[in-house]
Parts: sequence; structure tokens; C-alpha cells
Amino acid sequence: MLAIEVIKRMKVVPTKLDGLLIVEPDVYGDHRGFFMESYHRLKMAEQGIDIAFVQDNHSLSKDVGVLRGLHYQLNPRAQTKLIRVVSGAIYDVAVDIRKSSATFGQWVGVVLSEENKRQLLVPQGFAHGFCTIEPQTQVLYKVDEYYSPENDRGILWSDPAIGIDWPTAHPILSDKDGKHPLLKDADINF
Repeated sequence: MLAIEVIKRMKVVPTKLDGLLIVEPDVYGDHRGFFMESYHRLKMAEQGIDIAFVQDNHSLSKDVGVLRGLHYQLNPRAQTKLIRVVSGAIYDVAVDIRKSSATFGQWVGVVLSEENKRQLLVPQGFAHGFCTIEPQTQVLYKVDEYYSPENDRGILWSDPAIGIDWPTAHPILSDKDGKHPLLKDADINF
């Protein structure tokens, strides 16, 4: 008889920022490897997460220290994101940019990896970014609103008022990500 090991069961873990959730999906492993449902709308709804995702995005970062972010879209095209790593690992960060929130400007960082299979649910009203901590890292994420260039915004990754403790002091950035404004100067409508 084939032995199947349940590595972990779907669990939703709240963070210190309201609405920012860590999702740990069911993972079933045996001598061949593993199987998991990376997304199951009904199971997520049972956990209080009922989001209609409309687009999947996939990125490859070849080197350690690639930093993408901090990104968000303005209303009415704001996005909720469900982020996971299929190879490699990232330090994933979300910053609360909801002006009326008691945690405005605060951040949470979580390691997402091929190994731990954790996901981060980043709701609308948060800026999001990540830094690779392994080479050849591939990130997949779902969004509930289509990409909108006219609503695309960002905050400087190194804003001292936010004080994110990134795993590198000298990240590999796109030109765009190196020029985002500070939080105090950012265009925000949350």
C-alpha cells in the first residue's frame, strides 16, 4: 500500500496588519514528490477569503538580491494579490498604505519559498515588493484586477520612514523601482 503523508493542512494565519494573511495550502507528499491545490476558491471562501481573481502573473529573477517593488495600483483599479514561489525563495513585503488605518506605513515581511509553499494574500490598500534570496527564483501571483498602467504606482524600496529590513543593502533594481517616491510623497487614494 502506498503511504501518503499530509505535509500540512490549509491554514490561514493573520499578521499584525489587518487583512494581510499568510496562506498555507494542503500539501500531500509521497516517494514521488508532492501534490497541492495552490488555489481552491471554495476552500478559501470557507476561510473567509472570497476573491474573484482575473489574472495570473509569473516572474523569473535570475540572481539573489533582485528587488521588485514596492508596487500598487490606485482605485478604482486597486489589486488584491495572492503570491507564491514555485522555485527558489523570496523575502516578501507588504506595506499598509491605507491612510485611515491604525497601521499606516507599517510593514510585514515573510519568507515564501518553493520548500515552505506558503502564500501571502496582499489586499487592496497595500504596497507590495519582494527580494530574492535564492537564484533562479520564480514567483507566481494572482490578482483580482487587471494591470492598469495609468493606475500603476510605487513607493521607494528604501524609504527610511518605513524602515524595511531587506535581506540586501545593494539590491538589483529596475530603473523604475529605483525612482519611486517616498511614502510621504506618494500618490495614494486608499
